[in-house]
Amino acid sequence: MVPQRILYHLPATISFSEAAMLEAVSVALHAVRVSEAKGGETALVIGAGMIGLLTLQAARAAGCAQVFISDIDATRLALAHQVGADKALHASGAELLAAIQKLTGGRGVDLVYEAVGRNETIAAAIDCARKGGTVTLVGNITPEVTLPLQKVVSRQIRLQGSCASSGEYPQAIELIASGKIQVKPFITAVASLEEGPRWFERLHAREPNLMKIILTPRAQ
Repeated sequence: MVPQRILYHLPATISFSEAAMLEAVSVALHAVRVSEAKGGETALVIGAGMIGLLTLQAARAAGCAQVFISDIDATRLALAHQVGADKALHASGAELLAAIQKLTGGRGVDLVYEAVGRNETIAAAIDCARKGGTVTLVGNITPEVTLPLQKVVSRQIRLQGSCASSGEYPQAIELIASGKIQVKPFITAVASLEEGPRWFERLHAREPNLMKIILTPRAQ
């Protein structure tokens, strides 16, 4: 038996495939919530994977005035344009910092959402934040990173961790149903359970242009 308290009613406008994306959307919404976005901010998302692309939309839904995103994968940046990025930057490191400085008149962005979790991307996130800005750490590919402590301290950067979600499912349902957050562009395929092993192999091999694979029971 599934406890009623963890069940949510799906409106008719959300398909089961879209509903399978609710967990990921809730992760993005949680990251934006803990960053304490108030509306009107400039934001940068580093990493245009699925969580990064959903965080971009979550920041927009929270009222951020401008949302930029960066990645080194041009295909993912094309998706970012599709779901509403003000600027999709094919850049990293010093090149990314230069682009953000140009876009913000040398100020830096108010909010950075780091959706990778590597030394170089976290360093870039801190560099791109304005003095007194917030860097929300969402990605966690590596268990440990080197922190540029002097920059964080001297520029009074707030580092905020974000893990999973906490009560964001109703908001996720509302935003998908209203179209304010798009998830269909990230569903690469809907396949049967029997096809699951093949899709896991392709994902494990890091085949390009794969996002979310939805597995469904075989029709009776």
